[in-house]
Amino acid sequence: MNQTQFDAIKKMLVKLSRVDGFYKKKFAGINLTAIQSQEDFEKLPFTDKGDLREAYPLGLQAVPDSEIVRIHSSSGTTGTPVIIPYTKKDVADWAEIFKRCYETAGLTNLDRVHITPGYGLWTAGIGFQTGAELLGAMVIPMGPGNTDKQIQMMKDLKSTVLCATSSYALLLAEEITKRKVKDKIHLTKGIIGSERWGEKMRRRIANELGVQLYDIYGLTEIYGPGIAMSCDQECGMHYWDDYFYFEIINHNTGEPVPFGEIGELVITTLRKEGAPLIRYRTHDLTRFIPGECACGLKYPRIDTLIGRTDDMVKVKGTNIFPAQIDEMLREVEGASSEYQVIIDHLNGKDIMTVFFETENEADKRVIEQNVKQHCKAKIGITIVPKAVAIGELPRSEKKSTRIFDNRY
Repeated sequence: MNQTQFDAIKKMLVKLSRVDGFYKKKFAGINLTAIQSQEDFEKLPFTDKGDLREAYPLGLQAVPDSEIVRIHSSSGTTGTPVIIPYTKKDVADWAEIFKRCYETAGLTNLDRVHITPGYGLWTAGIGFQTGAELLGAMVIPMGPGNTDKQIQMMKDLKSTVLCATSSYALLLAEEITKRKVKDKIHLTKGIIGSERWGEKMRRRIANELGVQLYDIYGLTEIYGPGIAMSCDQECGMHYWDDYFYFEIINHNTGEPVPFGEIGELVITTLRKEGAPLIRYRTHDLTRFIPGECACGLKYPRIDTLIGRTDDMVKVKGTNIFPAQIDEMLREVEGASSEYQVIIDHLNGKDIMTVFFETENEADKRVIEQNVKQHCKAKIGITIVPKAVAIGELPRSEKKSTRIFDNRY
């Protein structure tokens, strides 16, 4: 924590202690004026998504109604949705950091930015749009779905940058290849967010679209996408430490992990007005990357996310994250990037079936055995491998669900 960050945090704590709202209740009995160091600050209790759901609909609001100009919301697929109010300054700040993301990827006002993430209550589409407009680039605000129209617009408007989830980027790449229109597509870059994706999937999208790919990170509770971005060096993501303070903790104990080790990312907003967040547990797993980046940016870096603490499943006593399946398949020649895991419990035993795509029909059984052996060696459990043809597993216009646990 640098002095500028600490000063911003102190100012925010004083302000929130005077507002009848979420944090005044949460920090009741805590002397906020006694916080004089990073160590003092990191003794404050965490905020988690359960807190935010309990504050529904507008319990997080920290300014008068007259200052709120917009709200966004999480999907609410796993419970009560989280509502995040924004002030005019919040909206402007979000556009500014998003513009910074685009500049990190080398975009200019001559680019044509093709936006496929959704609009509405979800934060994605409008964030990609306002950042591009601030940059001065041409925005093509497609939203998700209607693949025929997407490809038509890409061709006719000569889109240079694709913004998408990795699942939809793959679907578009496969359709462009299938329709043999790659020579009519002008894309040079892809900005991919919303879900983690493995190296094999990255290579497929990059090769089939002929683009350089960049990771973008964010979450609705903070602003939305745009709080961290990869650069040309492809060595993690720069995050904007003038807007956020990041911690990485052991997700079981809540204690900080040694610098450079993997843990759960915790975020404190430094400038947010409508709904500031203090020590918010993201459940995203990453690590700090030491040293300065060869790209020349001075902003610090976190590694590409490896998954979420709540993505973990336990099979036969072994903790498994989707990232491990990605890594295992990456090492098997002939196995593609797309997979689905089905977990069942039969006759007192866990059974984990891994469906994966392969182009090589002739060697399907050999590839299945290799996947089985790699899984045993890398992850430590025996699986049932099932090879299927390329395109046989479902594609999604949003995020893909890859693990289905039928035991509970």
